[in-house]
Amino acid sequence: MAKVKAFSDFEHQLYILSSEKNIIIQDADFAKNTLERIGYFPLIGGYKHLFRIPFTKTYKSGTTFEEIVALYDFDANLRELFFKYLLEIERHLRSLISYYFSEKYGESQTAYLDVKNFNYTNRNKKTIIRLVGTLQHATTTTDYAYINHYRDSYGNIPLWVLVNVLTFGNLSKMYQVLPQTLQSKICKSIKTVNPKQMGQFLSCLTKFRNVCAHGERLFTYKTVDAIADLPIHAKMHIPMDAEQYIYGKKDLFAAVIAFRYLLPKQEFCRFKRSLNKLIADLNKSVVHISEEELLKQMGFPPNWKDITRYRIP
Repeated sequence: MAKVKAFSDFEHQLYILSSEKNIIIQDADFAKNTLERIGYFPLIGGYKHLFRIPFTKTYKSGTTFEEIVALYDFDANLRELFFKYLLEIERHLRSLISYYFSEKYGESQTAYLDVKNFNYTNRNKKTIIRLVGTLQHATTTTDYAYINHYRDSYGNIPLWVLVNVLTFGNLSKMYQVLPQTLQSKICKSIKTVNPKQMGQFLSCLTKFRNVCAHGERLFTYKTVDAIADLPIHAKMHIPMDAEQYIYGKKDLFAAVIAFRYLLPKQEFCRFKRSLNKLIADLNKSVVHISEEELLKQMGFPPNWKDITRYRIP
């Protein structure tokens, strides 16, 4: 077992960076303040890898502390950008689920607390029981004024009210176990995906939303779940390894593809412009990471900007 690393104060951390790792510190006060604000491990441990020579612990000659901070800031801005549009998809999903469920089963809270109103198969049974437990708990929360109002005034909390306290993960699970007729109605409203593809998108995006919400490293993140092979993969000529697409399955580009299908085109174009600017700004700020290296780490094909050239059904 490796020896536990000893505590180091900020001055010693700067010494390690400059003397042992040969990272150039251009402004010692800025570097110390940054370590105080972020912490050594989240900054250096999280963002050093692209600045190291592959298969070694040696940093590329001339690497600066400011470049590592620039990559950290890029990732923070990336999380903010993705989170903004994940919330848009989340809001749309809340609206569609509550609308079509209530249209079919009515406004009584007993409807969404009845397991028989979901696709109650052996495969879904445990998920539905957990989901209904979550919904039941949400009806008793006192954390939201509007929940308290509906409970106290009407003795009933319709789904279109309750759905606002559910997480993206809750919504994804709820979609997965809805009757197939309701899944189809939701997808017909979106017009670009079928129910299976939608389920895969939501499962994948839930993971990315959690990364964004918890401030974890996003640009290299990969999910366990993969999205479906889609026409856009073939249209963009994304290369394959055996029978698996190299990009756009579990990586950040998979989330971009999901956005392309789930956001209105005008909104997606705004997202793409903002994303392109973040990448371009980082490329201006760092010398020791090429755009090719960055895109590869993000899981982006070199022609990623072409994603808007092709029509989405």
